[in-house]
Amino acid sequence: MASVDFSPNISSQVDVGKSTVKASTIKAALLELFESNPKLKSYLVNDDGTLRKHVAIVVDGVPVKDRANQSDSISEKSEIFIMQALSGG
Repeated sequence: MASVDFSPNISSQVDVGKSTVKASTIKAALLELFESNPKLKSYLVNDDGTLRKHVAIVVDGVPVKDRANQSDSISEKSEIFIMQALSGG
């Protein structure tokens, strides 16, 4: 199964930790994560399902390209890292 890890700033806002998912796309992986942690959804995606502007998902060191539909493929050996950019002064 693919492994999923989160940046510390997401983990500090939502009770998430490293986990695994059985999915073939980022969209399927996110839906699986949202099933086990519904609060996570509001931090990562907009109401229309697109990734929020300041959320980045990296799969095996490569940023996700399809931010609207999250159709990027993943394998059972993929390492997924989800982070949220911080801003402010």
